[in-house]
Amino acid sequence: MMGTTGQQLTLALSKGRIFEETLPLLQAAGITVSEDPETSRKLILGTNDPLLRVIIVRASDVPTYVQHGAADFGVAGKDVLHEHGGEGLYQPIDLNIAKCRMAVAAPAGFDYRNAVRQGARLRVATKYWQTAREHFAAKGVHVDLIKLYGSMELAPLVGLSDAIVDLVSSGSTLRANNLVEVEHIMDISSRLVINQAALKLKRERLQPIIDAFERASRPA
Repeated sequence: MMGTTGQQLTLALSKGRIFEETLPLLQAAGITVSEDPETSRKLILGTNDPLLRVIIVRASDVPTYVQHGAADFGVAGKDVLHEHGGEGLYQPIDLNIAKCRMAVAAPAGFDYRNAVRQGARLRVATKYWQTAREHFAAKGVHVDLIKLYGSMELAPLVGLSDAIVDLVSSGSTLRANNLVEVEHIMDISSRLVINQAALKLKRERLQPIIDAFERASRPA
């Protein structure tokens, strides 16, 4: 398929939900990935197209690999793109996959509404600094942001923070830790991102994949 030119394409994906939910989109473009990143230790995976490879990177690194041309295109969540800023990236399609939401959560019983009144100061743990800063600034709330990379739910339970800003899917992790969602910030899904130079130089190779992704990701 699409072998009219000899141009190598590199697609950046992260393990887990984004990889799994991108597979049907790849199949719609006639592409199958040779190995499962959950069982393979390889970070570069082949496909049935000898000139298309998949690299497995951390979710937050996908925009960086694409921006700098180490990958021609990739799939990244709106949460990651908002933090990155999207510089140097063409973002043609919301793929409508890996859906969740960005929210503020706090311990059950915490008077969040009173805590965020104008002029109040709040300690918030998150890895989404840009998103949290913009959200609370728009509300006129002063926040002390505490950068964490994992187990966000623990922070308010041990007094490190008053609240957290994090991704929420089913909410089961919050409930298990006696936390409640107190404010919705934004809905999250994943987008196709393309290196701008690659789009110009490799358009003949990329366009059929972009078109197939767009058709396959349209809401039913």
